[in-house]
Amino acid sequence: MVSLQAEEIMRLRVKIAPPKVVGPTGLGTLQVIPIIGGTFSGEKINGKVVPGGADWNTTRADGIAHVFAKYLLETDDGEFIAIENEGLIDPTAAAVIKTKPTFSASSTGKFCDLNSGVYVGELVPTPGADDSVDIVIYKLR
Repeated sequence: MVSLQAEEIMRLRVKIAPPKVVGPTGLGTLQVIPIIGGTFSGEKINGKVVPGGADWNTTRADGIAHVFAKYLLETDDGEFIAIENEGLIDPTAAAVIKTKPTFSASSTGKFCDLNSGVYVGELVPTPGADDSVDIVIYKLR
């Protein structure tokens, strides 16, 4: 039997603005949550979350939310990395892993290894703050 192992890649604190509520759609209630900044850090990577992204969050009738966030990271040494983070969040479940992020980094840059592999993310509201979320991203080995 194979047991999965994971390596922590980075921790993000993503600053968000109040949601823009679109309302009920055929798939659930859609709200768009603007991403207005933040920071990230890891053993080999640090930087800031670039303002301008958003989480397109649709809550279904059964209470499960489909999240799809797309935003940009800028490393301390000036490289840009696009990230898409998607998942299903059940507020009644005790599951820790909730999203599957994918990265797009320059194929010739220092962080090109982010373009391959399988990643998972842990997403929780920032304790004591309603204007940010904390995300921990792991790479499966």
